[in-house]
Amino acid sequence: MFKVAVIGGGIAGSGVAIYLQNLGIDVTLFEKKDSIVNGPPMCHLHAGGNLYPEISDEQCLQLLEESIELLRFYPEAIDFRPTIVAVQKDVDVSLDKIFNRLEKLKDKYAQLIKEDKNNKVLGKIEEYYKIYTKNDILKLKKREYKKPETLDDWMIPFAKNVNLDNIKWPVILVQEYGLNVFRIAASATLLLDKNLLLNSEVLKIEKTDKFIITYKYNNEIKTEKFDYLINAAGFETGKFDDMIGEKRERFTEFKAAYVVKWRDDIIWPEVVFLGERGTPKGMGQFTPYAGGYFQLHAMTKDITLFEDGLVKTIDSSYPKLAQHFINKIENGWEVEFDRSNKAIKHLQKFIPSFKAKAGYKPLYGAQQIPGDDADLRAAEVSFSDDYARCEIVKASSIFAMARDIVKKLNIETKNIKTKKLTSKQIDELACKIAKSRGYPQEMGKVINPFKG
Repeated sequence: MFKVAVIGGGIAGSGVAIYLQNLGIDVTLFEKKDSIVNGPPMCHLHAGGNLYPEISDEQCLQLLEESIELLRFYPEAIDFRPTIVAVQKDVDVSLDKIFNRLEKLKDKYAQLIKEDKNNKVLGKIEEYYKIYTKNDILKLKKREYKKPETLDDWMIPFAKNVNLDNIKWPVILVQEYGLNVFRIAASATLLLDKNLLLNSEVLKIEKTDKFIITYKYNNEIKTEKFDYLINAAGFETGKFDDMIGEKRERFTEFKAAYVVKWRDDIIWPEVVFLGERGTPKGMGQFTPYAGGYFQLHAMTKDITLFEDGLVKTIDSSYPKLAQHFINKIENGWEVEFDRSNKAIKHLQKFIPSFKAKAGYKPLYGAQQIPGDDADLRAAEVSFSDDYARCEIVKASSIFAMARDIVKKLNIETKNIKTKKLTSKQIDELACKIAKSRGYPQEMGKVINPFKG
């Protein structure tokens, strides 16, 4: 039987392994950690890429289509709450450009629904986004908090808590939802079953007529042959490129988000304050979880970004991060006060009442960005003979990537078998995974679950 090896159990590796498994392919997923879907912070389903004014319209349209597919595959991992996008005052971001793009995205959403009615997962077409003036927000400020049922209901916490003088007008509410890493991990674990080999470290790859993989598993050194190799090792992808002599240019970037605790009596949307990346006016991202926990990004060099956190290939296909980043990735980063408190202060510029508590484990990791454009956000896969290299930057690209690999393998896709999971199964395992990784178990739940 045709045998495929996948190296790396992040969202890319686990996603392509599930896809191949469902086609009846003999696939083995090697993951050196004791669970899958670890890696860089993940919290947002970029159904339109509206957090990235700097990327092309083409990338945004691609992210919209790919996000819809991811949502349909992992509905129980999605927090169905919208995102509010505001632009910081005195920041050079064109609102007109954003509005023009939103119209293109809405038209694309309508086209995708026309092609397949099951793509209608971001709400009504006419409610993909809504623009609010300052006057609209001042009226909403007078309303009482309530369980959100309409777009206006979701705006009430913003209206009551945000400093309205520190942002440009108008602001946008858009149907970009939450993406819960613990629930993705739980879903993928339950779907993979016997094809998953945890605690297995690939030590060596030799290429003859087949790929000969030497790996360490449960303190034993083993060797196995495979017909096809899929490199989905995330920021370590270049390490395996080097083993088989496949040169590739890329960046690697280490980033972190910070978990804090605040009030749990208000149901918030996600709120993003667009800014200038790498400056004191870097984007602030305020992401709610269940139980009053929040994940914070602040795109400054002393919070989410790091002074030496972006590195590029030189002589090797494997960009060399500084050792202190590698130590965090391999050995853990248990509690963070300094950068967490800075993140809180950054968000307090916009939400003065945000008196959150720091002292939780950050969400962190390194991601690869293929090629020579560090701003690239939509990428999928590259090939060389019987070798595929997964190069996604955003989680939503995984199934487009998997389809490209299947097409390259010339595999029949008519009889895809999918296993259905229940909310209860995912709730239990996601909370367990969150706790086992040192995070509050409530983060394994969603605020507004899938109702389909």
